[in-house]
Amino acid sequence: MTRHDMRRESPQAGLLRGLYLITPDEPDDGRLLARVAPVLAHAACLQYRNKRASPRQRLRQVDALRTLCTEARVPLIVNDDAALAASTGADGVHLGEHDGAVAAARALLGNDAIVGVSCYDDIRLGLDAAAQGADYLAFGAFFVSPTKPTARRASIDLLQRARITGLPLVAIGGISPDNARSVIAAGADMIAAISGVFDAPDPVAAARAYAACFA
Repeated sequence: MTRHDMRRESPQAGLLRGLYLITPDEPDDGRLLARVAPVLAHAACLQYRNKRASPRQRLRQVDALRTLCTEARVPLIVNDDAALAASTGADGVHLGEHDGAVAAARALLGNDAIVGVSCYDDIRLGLDAAAQGADYLAFGAFFVSPTKPTARRASIDLLQRARITGLPLVAIGGISPDNARSVIAAGADMIAAISGVFDAPDPVAAARAYAACFA
């Protein structure tokens, strides 16, 4: 799957619908691949996120995941680090509020890259990111998240208001297959999950359940 494919398939601006899978902070390279590989078939895209890894390990892990994602035809997005995304040939980058401007990431990665932006609970951040040329917007947390228990909480109607941007929307934060349909109905094109998949007793079944919410 190419970067352009990711944009073309959206019901709004051409982005995929489905599970936006985010990697856990896994210190063992081999175990990371072993955990990701079985669930990748149920993901719309994969975001690499590891806050605890060294720069060298992050490079190794992204390189290995890029091979997996290429084989599975799943776009690979790197969290926070446009330079790492560029050096590994990842499909794009996801930017938080302190990770630099969309224009800088676009200049580094090229026009075909996927650039997503965290907008938390603030529609103004979404409007600004859309004006700067972001490819998708992420809002949340919508529910209590075990990954970020102190994250800002967003109201579900924020997704409805964010539809004015015309961009695909990712909902994040404590979303399970049991409550996912409420945020999808409000306008989410993708549901982000880390612990909901990787900490589940059966990660494959969990990933499949998230994907089924979009059926």
